[in-house]
Amino acid sequence: MNEPLSFYVHIPYCVKRCGYCDFNTYTPSELREGGDLKSVSNGYIDLLIKEIGMAHAVAQTNSPIPTIFFGGGTPTLMEPTDLGLVLMELSNTYGFANDIEITIEANPDTVTKDKLAKLRDVGMNRISFGMQSAAPNVLKVLDRTHDPENVIKATTWAREVGFDEVSVDLIYGAPTESISDWEATVDAALELPITHISAYALIVESGTKLANQVRRGEVVMPDEDQTADKYLIADSKFNSAGFSWYELSNWAKPGSQAKHNIAYWENANWWGLGPGAHSHIDGVRFWNVKHPSTYAERINNGVAPVQDSETLTLEDKENERIMLEIRLRDGIALTSLTPDQIAKVESYLETGHLDLDFWGVGRMALTQSGRLIADRIVQEIISA
Repeated sequence: MNEPLSFYVHIPYCVKRCGYCDFNTYTPSELREGGDLKSVSNGYIDLLIKEIGMAHAVAQTNSPIPTIFFGGGTPTLMEPTDLGLVLMELSNTYGFANDIEITIEANPDTVTKDKLAKLRDVGMNRISFGMQSAAPNVLKVLDRTHDPENVIKATTWAREVGFDEVSVDLIYGAPTESISDWEATVDAALELPITHISAYALIVESGTKLANQVRRGEVVMPDEDQTADKYLIADSKFNSAGFSWYELSNWAKPGSQAKHNIAYWENANWWGLGPGAHSHIDGVRFWNVKHPSTYAERINNGVAPVQDSETLTLEDKENERIMLEIRLRDGIALTSLTPDQIAKVESYLETGHLDLDFWGVGRMALTQSGRLIADRIVQEIISA
């Protein structure tokens, strides 16, 4: 394999499960009765290091690692020195690109200035804080426990200890969230010393606490028109503050785009370490067993933790390419589409959903209103 290989490192632990979350995460009490984080995570770093060895036996490349992302769960619950051991192993095994991006997700309640400094010392150079909202009523319905004031402290500390790239994640469209709540959240985010913002519409995933509340009528989801309005409000405010959109849900100051996430959208190769982590190598997708105990058993027995895999067909690859590329600012090269596909979407030029200037230079790119119906346009293309 000559292509570079990025790495995602999954930390599956959280102090508390948020009501909307369906990620593969576990609280200490879910893993062991009366257990605390230290006891349930004991030995986890050794498992990740062993999986790195397994990865290298399968996916060898002459290219150094371009990006690493620590996600979860709550990676900042772990000791920075332990996370540093994972980075050291990856560096020794594959080597790091000179401009490597190493990102860690963080809950603002789980960091101190000292911990952030230690994370920077072990090699992290980008950090993304889960802000979600500045409105207490919205945080409550999302089951988020952090204090909004801690977001201000955490982002400020991050910049002070040397993180040049600081991002926050926002969620809009939650029950009880008014337009004014969302505007206040966006304004609060733009007051922070950040270089990047992600904003995602809330999706109610089946089986979550929030989904059960919606089903029972305890909370009511806002209508789609209001959620679309919130996207437009955010985009306008972000642009006015110097954050340009480069992917449907992401905005950045110049030069501050998230390279790791761009690798996903460009269908690059990556390896996911940890329980439930997904990987993609040259058109083959595979994913690990989900439960940490099963993952540990496999690794300790010298057995690959992969649960299953799929090899993408040419049609699968093409559909994915269209679905992913349309999310990006530069869109899709018209030369990569068939005449039938182009004919199918030309009407969206007249309605203002596709950018005329981009079309004129041979690319199909979404306008602001087009971003609201991206899925519909994708379906038009792949059904042509």
